[in-house]
Amino acid sequence: MRLLLDTHVVLWELGGSRRVSQVAQEAIEQATELLFSVVSFAEIGVKAAIGKLSVPPDLREHVLRSGVQVLRLDADHGLAVADLPMHHRDPFDRLLIAQARSAQLTIVTADRRIAAYDVPFIDAA
Repeated sequence: MRLLLDTHVVLWELGGSRRVSQVAQEAIEQATELLFSVVSFAEIGVKAAIGKLSVPPDLREHVLRSGVQVLRLDADHGLAVADLPMHHRDPFDRLLIAQARSAQLTIVTADRRIAAYDVPFIDAA
Protein backbone atom coordinates (compact mmCIF):
# COMPACT_ATOMS: atom_id res chain seq x y z
CA MET A 1 0.00 0.00 0.00
CA ARG A 2 1.20 3.50 -0.86
CA LEU A 3 0.52 6.04 1.88
CA LEU A 4 0.45 9.82 1.93
CA LEU A 5 1.06 11.05 5.47
CA ASP A 6 -0.94 14.11 6.49
CA THR A 7 1.03 16.98 8.00
CA HIS A 8 -0.07 16.37 11.59
CA VAL A 9 0.84 12.68 11.43
CA VAL A 10 4.49 13.48 10.74
CA LEU A 11 4.51 16.27 13.32
CA TRP A 12 3.04 13.92 15.96
CA GLU A 13 5.68 11.32 15.25
CA LEU A 14 8.48 13.88 15.17
CA GLY A 15 7.44 15.68 18.33
CA GLY A 16 6.29 12.62 20.22
CA SER A 17 3.27 14.65 21.29
CA ARG A 18 0.75 12.06 20.18
CA ARG A 19 0.84 8.57 18.76
CA VAL A 20 -1.06 7.55 15.68
CA SER A 21 -3.68 4.84 16.04
CA GLN A 22 -2.66 1.20 16.08
CA VAL A 23 -4.32 0.68 12.68
CA ALA A 24 -2.38 3.60 11.19
CA GLN A 25 0.88 2.45 12.79
CA GLU A 26 0.49 -1.03 11.31
CA ALA A 27 -0.34 0.40 7.88
CA ILE A 28 2.75 2.63 8.02
CA GLU A 29 4.95 -0.32 8.99
CA GLN A 30 3.57 -2.44 6.13
CA ALA A 31 3.47 0.28 3.46
CA THR A 32 5.32 -0.25 0.21
CA GLU A 33 5.81 3.51 -0.09
CA LEU A 34 5.51 6.40 2.39
CA LEU A 35 5.10 9.91 1.03
CA PHE A 36 5.00 13.38 2.57
CA SER A 37 3.86 16.17 0.31
CA VAL A 38 5.75 19.35 -0.41
CA VAL A 39 2.33 20.89 0.34
CA SER A 40 2.77 19.80 3.97
CA PHE A 41 6.15 21.53 4.14
CA ALA A 42 4.43 24.71 2.90
CA GLU A 43 1.68 24.31 5.50
CA ILE A 44 4.28 23.92 8.25
CA GLY A 45 6.10 27.02 6.98
CA VAL A 46 2.92 29.10 6.99
CA LYS A 47 1.96 27.98 10.49
CA ALA A 48 5.49 28.65 11.76
CA ALA A 49 5.40 32.15 10.23
CA ILE A 50 2.20 33.07 12.07
CA GLY A 51 3.41 31.59 15.36
CA LYS A 52 1.09 28.56 15.46
CA LEU A 53 3.91 26.06 15.25
CA SER A 54 7.52 25.70 16.24
CA VAL A 55 9.56 23.91 13.59
CA PRO A 56 12.76 22.01 14.32
CA PRO A 57 15.56 23.33 12.10
CA ASP A 58 16.29 19.85 10.74
CA LEU A 59 12.68 18.93 9.86
CA ARG A 60 13.39 18.31 6.17
CA GLU A 61 16.43 16.18 6.89
CA HIS A 62 14.59 14.22 9.57
CA VAL A 63 11.75 13.41 7.17
CA LEU A 64 14.16 12.32 4.46
CA ARG A 65 16.26 10.23 6.87
CA SER A 66 13.15 8.38 7.98
CA GLY A 67 12.73 6.94 4.49
CA VAL A 68 9.67 9.00 3.63
CA GLN A 69 9.70 10.32 0.08
CA VAL A 70 8.72 13.87 -0.78
CA LEU A 71 5.73 14.07 -3.11
CA ARG A 72 6.15 17.01 -5.47
CA LEU A 73 3.28 19.29 -6.48
CA ASP A 74 2.59 19.62 -10.16
CA ALA A 75 0.18 21.62 -12.29
CA ASP A 76 -2.30 18.74 -12.58
CA HIS A 77 -2.52 18.49 -8.79
CA GLY A 78 -3.25 22.18 -8.51
CA LEU A 79 -5.89 22.12 -11.21
CA ALA A 80 -7.51 18.97 -9.77
CA VAL A 81 -8.52 20.96 -6.69
CA ALA A 82 -11.19 22.61 -8.85
CA ASP A 83 -12.83 19.20 -9.34
CA LEU A 84 -13.25 18.60 -5.61
CA PRO A 85 -16.54 19.35 -3.86
CA MET A 86 -16.27 21.98 -1.12
CA HIS A 87 -16.55 19.58 1.82
CA HIS A 88 -13.37 21.08 3.19
CA ARG A 89 -12.08 24.65 2.92
CA ASP A 90 -8.47 24.11 4.00
CA PRO A 91 -6.40 24.66 0.83
CA PHE A 92 -3.54 22.49 2.07
CA ASP A 93 -5.83 19.53 2.75
CA ARG A 94 -7.59 20.02 -0.58
CA LEU A 95 -4.22 19.85 -2.35
CA LEU A 96 -3.32 16.68 -0.43
CA ILE A 97 -6.62 15.12 -1.46
CA ALA A 98 -6.01 16.06 -5.10
CA GLN A 99 -2.52 14.56 -4.94
CA ALA A 100 -3.77 11.36 -3.32
CA ARG A 101 -6.50 10.95 -5.92
CA SER A 102 -4.13 11.64 -8.79
CA ALA A 103 -1.42 9.23 -7.58
CA GLN A 104 -3.84 6.63 -6.15
CA LEU A 105 -2.55 7.04 -2.60
CA THR A 106 -4.20 6.34 0.74
CA ILE A 107 -4.07 9.30 3.13
CA VAL A 108 -3.15 8.68 6.77
CA THR A 109 -4.95 11.42 8.69
CA ALA A 110 -6.91 12.20 11.83
CA ASP A 111 -9.05 14.68 9.88
CA ARG A 112 -12.37 12.91 9.49
CA ARG A 113 -13.56 15.50 6.96
CA ILE A 114 -11.35 13.69 4.45
CA ALA A 115 -13.89 10.82 4.51
CA ALA A 116 -16.32 13.03 2.55
CA TYR A 117 -14.05 12.77 -0.50
CA ASP A 118 -13.57 9.93 -2.92
CA VAL A 119 -10.11 9.06 -1.60
CA PRO A 120 -9.04 6.13 0.57
CA PHE A 121 -7.84 7.06 4.04
CA ILE A 122 -6.70 5.50 7.28
CA ASP A 123 -7.82 7.11 10.52
CA ALA A 124 -4.75 8.14 12.51
CA ALA A 125 -6.72 9.27 15.56
